[in-house]
Amino acid sequence: MLHQNIILSLLAKCKNMNELKKLHGLIITTPTIKSIIPFSKLIDFCVDSEFGDINYAYLVFRQIDVPSVYIWNSMMRGYANGHNPRMSMLLYRQMIQNGYSPDHFTFPFVLKASCVVSDHDCGKCIHSCIVKSGFEADAYAATGLLHMYVSCADMKSGLKVFDNIPKWNVVAWTCLIAGYVNNNQPCAALKVFEDMDNWGVEPNEITMVNALVACARGRDIDTGRRVHQRVRKAGYDPFMSTCNCNIILATAILEMYAKCGRLKTARDLFDKMPRRNIVAWNTMINAYNQYERHQEALDLFFDMWDAGYYPDKATFLSVLSVCAHQCALALGQTVHAYLLKTNFATDIVLATALLDMYAKTGEIGSAQKIFSSSQKKDVVMWTSMINGLAMHGHGNEALSTFQKMQEDSSLVPDHITYIGVLFACSHVGLVEEAQKHFKLMTNMYGITPGREHYGCMVDLLSRAGHFREAERLMETMKVQPNIAIWGALLNGCQIHENLGAANQVKVRLTELEPGQSGVHVLLSNIYAKAERWEEVNLTRKSMKHKRITKTIGHSSVEMKLST
Repeated sequence: MLHQNIILSLLAKCKNMNELKKLHGLIITTPTIKSIIPFSKLIDFCVDSEFGDINYAYLVFRQIDVPSVYIWNSMMRGYANGHNPRMSMLLYRQMIQNGYSPDHFTFPFVLKASCVVSDHDCGKCIHSCIVKSGFEADAYAATGLLHMYVSCADMKSGLKVFDNIPKWNVVAWTCLIAGYVNNNQPCAALKVFEDMDNWGVEPNEITMVNALVACARGRDIDTGRRVHQRVRKAGYDPFMSTCNCNIILATAILEMYAKCGRLKTARDLFDKMPRRNIVAWNTMINAYNQYERHQEALDLFFDMWDAGYYPDKATFLSVLSVCAHQCALALGQTVHAYLLKTNFATDIVLATALLDMYAKTGEIGSAQKIFSSSQKKDVVMWTSMINGLAMHGHGNEALSTFQKMQEDSSLVPDHITYIGVLFACSHVGLVEEAQKHFKLMTNMYGITPGREHYGCMVDLLSRAGHFREAERLMETMKVQPNIAIWGALLNGCQIHENLGAANQVKVRLTELEPGQSGVHVLLSNIYAKAERWEEVNLTRKSMKHKRITKTIGHSSVEMKLST
């Protein structure tokens, strides 16, 4: 007769599902094996092994008359970690209905499942069960509960749970820090990191990663440097050749320096990395793009290709942004061709980036083709199309597109959408239409006008000769008018040769002391048209005294060189 211990030893050596199924057959056909332990091991392999099969585990599970709590937990763990987390929640409900009492391992698995599907209500019900079962003080169950609340953006409830967890629990501290980071509260995350230090709890590598991400998002270079120094002192600096490279930690340090604008430091660390992943490449490319060092971003993109790394969605978003800023149409078209071949172009975010690239490089027809061929359009894509049309002087088409957008009740325009709408009205000269949209923006959608919206309105009113209305609008602004808004008013003064309004603007400009040449040149041109040569000379002398030089116009041309 086959002994149970032999079966268990064979299960421990099992390497694939074929071997497991043979052992399952032996267990079933061996009458001396009465224990449930071999079935537990069978299910564990199906759930935990990379060669396992959760569906087969479920078939085995359904054949067990009285599964242990351990087996229930294994099944819930498998589904929570897999692609069907709702099944984990369903099993938990069946377990309770069948009269089983969950233990402290049960709750973290089902809480994780509720996090994945963002089911806050289910998480609260599990919280009640934890309290009734007496596991509220258990560190393992409480940490799972904390993770559920912070994942569902309920930081207030998460803090209440955290207060009942022993303060030596580094996992709980890390979970709370990560919660603040993921809910876009980097300053609060760093405050918790500081409190953790005050309690004498030593952070682990995951804690450090989250603290560095918080520094990156909060642009806190000073704290970021201290965290990096602490990583070094702890002896696991991922940029040292003697250390085992934790690539996640290395990328977090790299991103912190890059997002804080320390691009030289970031690049030095990038070059020192013992090994890199696509995230590290994307971090540097995106940093160069964000800080308008576009050529370096493109150079690094080509270096990435040469190093054998395939770009992903994040890479292409950065590269398309660079193409738009550099007016690099040929490269943008090459990227578009690659995206079409790899089916990336069906992604709505990438399609919008392509649309924006074509619009900004002057290919409005190509932008419209992408827009028309996209089956699913979100607010960002509609906004990009409206802004693209407005930018190229197609004001009526932009307004028509906005009207079509409003026909879909699920789409709510944002403040950027209305910049395009008002810009379109300004180009076409539709004063009443712009005033209507300006009011609806606030009254219907609760959007507070920003400087860009006021700038569009002042530009429109000034060019239409409605200087008093433009001035009244500027007086009602909740923010101080900037150079762009005063420049818009001055532009209208030039069109209508309004010396009185120009002189008022001149006083404001003296107060602001702008370093830009455009407004001074406009003033000079207005005085020249009115043959006020003394004012022309004074304006030019003022520019010379303040060392303001006229911006030289330039253009870029792409050339196809024959070989």
